[in-house]
Amino acid sequence: MIGLVHYLVVSALLFGLGVLGVLLQRNLLVTYMSLELMLNAANLALVAFSRFNRGLDGQVMVFFVITVAAAEVAVGLALIVALFRRKQTVGVDDLTDMKL
Repeated sequence: MIGLVHYLVVSALLFGLGVLGVLLQRNLLVTYMSLELMLNAANLALVAFSRFNRGLDGQVMVFFVITVAAAEVAVGLALIVALFRRKQTVGVDDLTDMKL
């Protein structure tokens, strides 16, 4: 039987992969996907706690995390498009050159 520990191990592995993606990649799109992976790992842990504690608290928190992730998508993609239009690249190093 799959228990709470199994879900938490998968969640921790996904979160670790997300952290590695943020720290090691220089491409803004990969960094952005890694951040989303970290949010989904947190969602998995919250749903697992909710399922095994027989409550809806974790599922309500997942709803709020998904709402924040949707706002992040809008702002993040706008920044990526603005960077690409200006520099024709999506490298993280090029973000410091952007000025208003």
